Amino acid sequence: MAIVTFVDETTTGDRGAGWELEVAEERLTVGELIRRRVFQEVAEYNARTPGVFQGLVQPSGTERVLNGYALRTPRRMDPEAQTALALKAFAGNGFLILVGDRQVTDVDAEIELAFGTEVTFLKLVPLVGG
Repeated sequence: MAIVTFVDETTTGDRGAGWELEVAEERLTVGELIRRRVFQEVAEYNARTPGVFQGLVQPSGTERVLNGYALRTPRRMDPEAQTALALKAFAGNGFLILVGDRQVTDVDAEIELAFGTEVTFLKLVPLVGG
C-alpha cells in the first residue's frame, strides 16, 4: 500500500497544499491515477455540496472563480463525466503530470507508487495575447 500526495501547481509558480490518497496497488496507469483523483474530489464535493467545486478540471455549467468553479445551479457532480473531462484535458495538454521529478505523457503508462510518492498536476496557464 502506498500513500500518494497530490499537489496542484501552475506555471506561474502557485502551489497548492497537497492532499493524500491511499492506494493499495504498487503500480497504476496514469489514466487510473487521474480517475482516482477525480473520483475523490467529486466524492468530497458531493458530501458537502458547497457552491464552489475545487477540482482538477472545470465542470460543464460552471464559471471560473478565484478558488475554483462556481456552479450556476447547485447539483451533485458526476465522477464519470468529470473523469472524461480530465482525461480529455490531459490529452490536450491542459495540464502536465509529474511523478516525483519525472514527467509522464502517456495515459496508459504505468507508474510505480512507492510510499510517499508525490504527483504534481501542473496546470498550464495560457499566455495573454498569444
